[in-house]
Amino acid sequence: MKQIGVMLVDDHAVLRAGLRMLIDSQPDLHIVGEASSTKEALPLIRQLRPDVISLDLSMPGGGGLPLIEQLKAEGITSRVLVLTMHDDPAYFRAAVVAGAVGYVVKTAADSELLTAIRAVHDGRLFISMPSGNSESLLQGDLADAPTSALSEREQQVLQFLAEGHTNKEIGVKLDLSVKTIETYRARIASKLQLRTRADIVRYALEMGLLKHEPTDVT
Repeated sequence: MKQIGVMLVDDHAVLRAGLRMLIDSQPDLHIVGEASSTKEALPLIRQLRPDVISLDLSMPGGGGLPLIEQLKAEGITSRVLVLTMHDDPAYFRAAVVAGAVGYVVKTAADSELLTAIRAVHDGRLFISMPSGNSESLLQGDLADAPTSALSEREQQVLQFLAEGHTNKEIGVKLDLSVKTIETYRARIASKLQLRTRADIVRYALEMGLLKHEPTDVT
């Protein structure tokens, strides 16, 4: 029986150790490598070409989302299973649009993670979200995910907002009116369910749009 090769990408060493024990205890699964950051992970993935990558979205030095996009751009066929603390449809949509094929919240049972690894390896989408959103995401939101993703202009506005710029300052930078920036801001809030600047900063950090959190977040 050919084993499914799994790579762990998570900055928590204790969690990785636990996952290694769990996965290596399965006759059809084995760990082929580990990384504590996306920067460390990319060259290892290129070298090892794991069947499945268990990837955290939130890590120092850059979130998991840009790594998923990079793997997709390079044509690397490893299947990405996001293992995260975020039980939030906005994070799920962003991950799927980037190229992830599985999404499991870290509070899920060990058996769900093992099932998820086997499912994504077999080419199936797997979602485990304790909030009860899984069914609706599978039936509706997933189909709409590409159109729910932010446009390039919305991403620019999101990043400037996260950096602390006012609507007027963003308008000057992008040569747009304040009213237009307000419209973009409303669209971002609707698509990603981000209502406050603190929400925007937190999301931008997790998605790798910011390296450091501004000190004046309110």
